[in-house]
Amino acid sequence: MGVGEKLSRINRRDLFKLAGQYGMSSTLLAAGTFGGAMSIGSLARAAESTYERRFSKPAKHTLKFGASGFNARNLLIERMGALEFARDLESRTDGEIRIEFIGDNQICGQTSCVEKTQLGIVDIYAASTQNSAGAAPYLNVLDYAYMFPTRASQYHFLYSPESQRILRDPLEERHGLKFLFSHCELRGLQMGLKWENEPTITKIEQLFGTKNRVTGTQLGRIAMQALNLNPVPVAWEETLDGLRQGLIDGAETWASAVAYAGMTPVVSQSVDLKFFCGTEHTSMSAKVFDSLDGYLQDAVMESAYWAQVHVQGANEAALVKTVGFSDPQLPDTLFVQDNVRCAFLPDSEIKMAEEMCSPEYQPQLWEQWRERLNNWAGGIDTYQEIYNVAREIPADMKPENVEPRRWWKS
Repeated sequence: MGVGEKLSRINRRDLFKLAGQYGMSSTLLAAGTFGGAMSIGSLARAAESTYERRFSKPAKHTLKFGASGFNARNLLIERMGALEFARDLESRTDGEIRIEFIGDNQICGQTSCVEKTQLGIVDIYAASTQNSAGAAPYLNVLDYAYMFPTRASQYHFLYSPESQRILRDPLEERHGLKFLFSHCELRGLQMGLKWENEPTITKIEQLFGTKNRVTGTQLGRIAMQALNLNPVPVAWEETLDGLRQGLIDGAETWASAVAYAGMTPVVSQSVDLKFFCGTEHTSMSAKVFDSLDGYLQDAVMESAYWAQVHVQGANEAALVKTVGFSDPQLPDTLFVQDNVRCAFLPDSEIKMAEEMCSPEYQPQLWEQWRERLNNWAGGIDTYQEIYNVAREIPADMKPENVEPRRWWKS
């Protein structure tokens, strides 16, 4: 059964009516437990029992979780772990921590969730590190071109105790954010309808001179300029129209983002450039974390670890079975339903792109940002250190086979 059908019998009005009765968090947490289609009756029963369990005793802490554009429907497409984390943390603390989950851009969006967390409007947020880099520029540290060769290398880094020293501690010190967990994909170009009748892209030179939407990451622009991909900042709301009408050739993002954001009808080819991170992460306010009792801090970390393990397996499965990001593509996936072709480039082309834009081959392009990030991290060479950790595992390791580790325990 396709994801579109999972909630097909439940319209928005019924969903909000239930949310009015049991609260949006209880309704969404209940919806997230269904593996298949559900009726309004079955969701109502699940929402009621979820509500009763969550409110059986007063919470010691109620934390607001702002989750940009996520809702119960699209969290079954891009498996980034927000609801699973919330559900596990409530259960693990026996209700002492209660999560008020606010998705669908109702309290914050992709670029504003991070600021609202820093300002104390929300306590936890989920958004891409790239969109969050505007207000928390240290997150650019993940975006050096071709630093991560595979999704497996991204997961390996996030589980590594080295990620504490290179990524998490400087982020907390500089921006007051505790990086909890993240989904891992590598970004490519999602070509609009202008490319519908063009042959499937096999060479990067076919992309030279195209005009492409770029996200909030400063480092991503360096790579795009070096690859002659003309990065243009386009508001998210205008991106779909731009791809439909051919005002832009493509958008720089990752495969499951195309599917969860409803972009598949206006994308014709998903080009797997793998040129830098696509990481839909969850962070919390370090101030809020520090205010919790020690045993509750331990629970937050264990739930973050559990969510990271869940995401690692679930998103890898969803990429193939739900999104359709594979060769061959499985029937009834979102890409197949909307005729999105996957353009997996040969290794020789990826190598050519790497030689054109990566710090390894074009160090001069990155000097300014590299120096800035290195200073923020206390003088370490951020690119080289992450590059080395990313290559501790075999190049052909499957992402689902990366060994999970509790990164905060060395």
